[in-house]
Amino acid sequence: MISSLEIILRLLLAAVLGAAIGYERERFGKVAGLRTHVLITVGAALFNIVSIYGYESNTFDTSRVAAGVVAGIGFIGAGVIFQDIHNKGVAGLTSAACIWISAAIGLAAGGGMYLISAIVTVITVITLLIPKIN
Repeated sequence: MISSLEIILRLLLAAVLGAAIGYERERFGKVAGLRTHVLITVGAALFNIVSIYGYESNTFDTSRVAAGVVAGIGFIGAGVIFQDIHNKGVAGLTSAACIWISAAIGLAAGGGMYLISAIVTVITVITLLIPKIN
């Protein structure tokens, strides 16, 4: 069984990593900012922790919860994508991708993959800092 301290550390890591992405998004006035990304990463981490450690019997497939998170987060991501009628294009794709990657980072942090979740966060923030080529 996992200790309460380990669970707390995983949730705090998820919060910090989500905050790093959310802060970058909020700095540029994007729809999904700091609070959104923290809530997504912590929620995904908690879902993963509960799916792995929350039940007496481990006779079920814990990956089902992760699959549910991935499917559910797709609906949230779809909600931030909209058609920009003034520029005749689609807007919000990067915000949707950030929501998606934040959920993945939360799942990784909740699963105890500390280094991987941190590295993916760094890659994500660096990618977001690259200027858009018009």
